[in-house]
Amino acid sequence: MKILFTFENPLPSAEADAEVFVTTAKCLAPLTTRSWLHVPLSDNGSAEAIGALAGMPVVRAHAPLHPAALRHFCCGLTLVRRPEFRQADCVYTRNLWVAWLAVLCGQLVAFDHYRPWAAQIPPLQPWIYRLFCNRRFLVNICHSDYTRRTYLDLGIPADKLICIHNGFAPERLQAAVSMAVAKPRIGVPADRKTVVYTGRINHKKGLSLVIEAAKQLPDLLFILVGSQGEGPIEKLANGVANVRFVPWQPAEALGQYVFAADVLLIPPSWQPLAEFGSTVLPLKLFFYMASGRPILAGDTPDINELLRHGENAFLCRPDCLDAMVAGLTALTTDTDLASRLAAAAKADSAGFTWDARAHKIADVLARRLSTLPEQGGWGCTQFGACLRQSWRWLAHLVRKRSWVLPPDAAAALRRSAE
Repeated sequence: MKILFTFENPLPSAEADAEVFVTTAKCLAPLTTRSWLHVPLSDNGSAEAIGALAGMPVVRAHAPLHPAALRHFCCGLTLVRRPEFRQADCVYTRNLWVAWLAVLCGQLVAFDHYRPWAAQIPPLQPWIYRLFCNRRFLVNICHSDYTRRTYLDLGIPADKLICIHNGFAPERLQAAVSMAVAKPRIGVPADRKTVVYTGRINHKKGLSLVIEAAKQLPDLLFILVGSQGEGPIEKLANGVANVRFVPWQPAEALGQYVFAADVLLIPPSWQPLAEFGSTVLPLKLFFYMASGRPILAGDTPDINELLRHGENAFLCRPDCLDAMVAGLTALTTDTDLASRLAAAAKADSAGFTWDARAHKIADVLARRLSTLPEQGGWGCTQFGACLRQSWRWLAHLVRKRSWVLPPDAAAALRRSAE
């Protein structure tokens, strides 16, 4: 099996999409007979460094670094002229434009992305349907079952869709230490109760709710790791003495903050899913599960695919301050509950390593390459739904000036309960 991986943004990158794609490619490469990474470069000298990062030879994309739209356009347009394009058994991409061009030029394609594009930009539905149902389109690897179901609703055959969750790197947990040891290392008294969040700190993550919870729980120290300066969340926390911001940390440094946590936090908010359309199980979740620390999160359709309230996490009603405060109080006062949930999450994390994800994907690709999946058919039901959603999308675009149509919260909950 020979795979041409293609990524349309410059590397290295601290963005989550780059981490997912490059790590998946690096773990998949040893399972192939040959692999390449097609990526835009700032200069020829960076190819060797990126090749070492990805674990495979780098093919330089003939594309400018700026602007982004032109870079994406050229990455797809020039990819099909490279000899590696014809040598590969399939192209592996996260870019719809690249996938379409590859299929159009006769190559097999595997698509790996977290977003339910057909639900978020409804006018694309007929085009996405034709692309995904093309005989040369092998599979859409969804990062959540929530996303997979949105494509099923479009009428795309189930054989074209598979949910393979993301993972974590076990080596980042090899230096695990107790909270009593970890807290002093980051300047926190060993007896101070801590709530830790790691990730981007911005208005899209539901962190305003966390600041309000901190005001009601002054005995807890909230440590938010991932600050990139004086943004809206930092300003919102001005004067809140028990909120500490830590600058963005490299992956290898995050462990010291995670191990110092009495509670690991995924802000229990609908915002990432329903307002900003970033439907994805955050990468931090897999690392959190494996860390041996209890997790508090919201009971949303993507999160509850892996976390179960009272079994391996404490899930509370999204955007409910009282529920969040009650959950944090329970986890920081009931040591038996916290220990039980943490142990269960750690046990559940065993199958969510990057290597495990790569083996699952390799198995899927091997089957698809030997027997191409079914094609499906677009009907009146799908066409009518597309028109209704497109009108809703247009109204949202005019009202909010956002291209991404967020899901209806009630509908999302109904879908997750099915």
